[in-house]
Amino acid sequence: MNVLVISAHPDDIEINCAGTVKKMIDRGDTVYVCNLCNGNLGHMVIKPAELAAIRLKESENAAAITGAKFLPPIASDLKLYHQDKATRDKVVDIIRQAQPDFIITHTPDDYMSDHVAVGKLVFDASFCASLPHYETEYDNVVPVCPIYYMDNLGAFHFTPTEYVDISDEIEIKLQGLNCHQSQLKWMKDHDNIDFAETVRTFSRMRGMQAGVMYAEGFSQLTGWGRMTVKRLLP
Repeated sequence: MNVLVISAHPDDIEINCAGTVKKMIDRGDTVYVCNLCNGNLGHMVIKPAELAAIRLKESENAAAITGAKFLPPIASDLKLYHQDKATRDKVVDIIRQAQPDFIITHTPDDYMSDHVAVGKLVFDASFCASLPHYETEYDNVVPVCPIYYMDNLGAFHFTPTEYVDISDEIEIKLQGLNCHQSQLKWMKDHDNIDFAETVRTFSRMRGMQAGVMYAEGFSQLTGWGRMTVKRLLP
């Protein structure tokens, strides 16, 4: 299968679903990952242009650890608006490039605006991408596909309907997170947390809910044309 994981920021995938990405790749899937924002505002000292370049390299390194195919960002932090057609069309092209059998992204009920915008953009764009006469740079249409919402940092307002056991992948997940050194420092300075330990803790919490050591949680979007009778997550 082809799978597309679309997040807002360079470290969101490592926080919420990198263990699942690794499991999907190990079972033979082709997994594309894309953070739509370049992460240029996530530091107390480093200026945006310099930080965007740093975080691009960090994202590429993190994707290489799991073996995912990396697609570059399309916007600066806090400049992602789901009702902007030009932005939606860029997301349509990302979907048409990846040709996904299903998509993993942020829930529209998340804790910050970029995450919310991504969830709404993916919903809109995944339908637009199926229309032959919806013209963008890429003209290869993609059938409307299932969408799975990944967990959020802190697990607020999110009840998983499916879990993926990442007990064997937790260290790979944290290795990927560790690639985002600029963000680990930002979270310490801005939020006063040990980011790696926090992510491990939430993975353990989801694991306890699912009866395993570590897990990642997901919730499937329910709607006409989005459902399937088979399990898609590993």
